[in-house]
Amino acid sequence: MSIGHEHKPLREIVADEIRDKIMRGDLRPGERLHENKIAEELGVSRNPVREAIRALEATGLIEVTPRIGASVTSFDVDDLSQLLDLRSALEAFTAELAAKNRTDADIEEIDRCLTEGRAASAGNDPIRGAACHRDFHLAIERASGNRYVERTVAPLRHRTELVFSVLAEERAMVSWAEHQEIRDAIADGDPTRAYDAALEHIRSVIAALPGATSASDS
Repeated sequence: MSIGHEHKPLREIVADEIRDKIMRGDLRPGERLHENKIAEELGVSRNPVREAIRALEATGLIEVTPRIGASVTSFDVDDLSQLLDLRSALEAFTAELAAKNRTDADIEEIDRCLTEGRAASAGNDPIRGAACHRDFHLAIERASGNRYVERTVAPLRHRTELVFSVLAEERAMVSWAEHQEIRDAIADGDPTRAYDAALEHIRSVIAALPGATSASDS
């Protein structure tokens, strides 16, 4: 790990490294995280590793069990599908607002995320692809013009981020096609189409979960 050229606190650098390992699939759901091993691999002491684990626990990527330790979060399909159901409603509403309030600068940022995301998926770069996916949705949240959207959606995004990594290889280019439909509806200023496209995007993720049943179908 190259630390000398970074300007972020060491704990954030370590957290980024661990997050990248999870997104690449080097660390799988349920896998234990050993502080000594991670510290040795990254060439740091245990303290920034411990702080990084604590920060990642707050995002939902890592869970810490008393007297057992930290591990990559294992998601329960039914629980995750319910979280995604809720996120689908919020994402759809956000896209609807964005279609009403977006600026030319917003569309430019959304387009950048799409272009870089497609390139990352084509180049088999899941880390960059995941970042572009996250940036795409953040750009729509900003375009919505509602300052409360991001802080409301953020906890759900953190807890569901892992599933997009797990499904990345299977859904990569399909996902970007879905994102394109959301973008086009927003750019055209069509709130109804934007709402429907965003709703369908998240529901397609739910459908890709093995054995998942959307709460809206139960």
